[in-house]
Amino acid sequence: MSLFAIGDLHLSLAADKPMDVFGPRWAGYVDKLREGFQDVGQEDVTVLCGDSSWALDLPGALEDFRFINALPGRKIILKGNHDFWWTSAAKMNAFFTDNGLNSISILHNNFYPYGEAAAICGTKGWFYGDSRSTDHDKKLMAREVLRLEASLKAAGEREKYVFLHYPPKYGGYVCPEILALLRQYDVKCCCSGHLHAESLRLAFNGWYENTRHICVSADGINFRPCKIL
Repeated sequence: MSLFAIGDLHLSLAADKPMDVFGPRWAGYVDKLREGFQDVGQEDVTVLCGDSSWALDLPGALEDFRFINALPGRKIILKGNHDFWWTSAAKMNAFFTDNGLNSISILHNNFYPYGEAAAICGTKGWFYGDSRSTDHDKKLMAREVLRLEASLKAAGEREKYVFLHYPPKYGGYVCPEILALLRQYDVKCCCSGHLHAESLRLAFNGWYENTRHICVSADGINFRPCKIL
């Protein structure tokens, strides 16, 4: 069993949502995703780091979720800033069950065990601390910090792997609140997405303190899930 991660699938199979806003590499991206997932086995786990579907509600996202469900292995999904279909965990789980989407699980205020000793933890995250930040951003960040800590605490003594949508470090920006939790809970690896096109040059890939950081935005990894373990 292997663990993979990829973010920002930006599916829109039930509507016409051009992706050229993110650059020419998005041409034919659905086929690229289908091909990229051939590296994933049926026994493997892939964490989708937000922005999975452009749909505005769950019914509108059904075709996108059917595509995701048909991809090999188990998929664990967290929220991105464009996931407007996201609702309560109870409603999402019921929707998945009613539509036979049995390979998809939600990461939200919880964790998932991986193997005998590891844990999949995470939350959306947020940006706060740059010149555009507001008091509202500060409140959203505080909420995301609480959600991440709840996920990490729930994992107990397991070795922890964190998955976010917003990167806690990129370019000249750092998020001290998130980075402090990664340090406190001795997180081995932190994967995030959100960055696209020219913004990918700001992505941080490497070690910060004792945590390995990986940008897994789909267009940054050629639409092929990144193997973590």
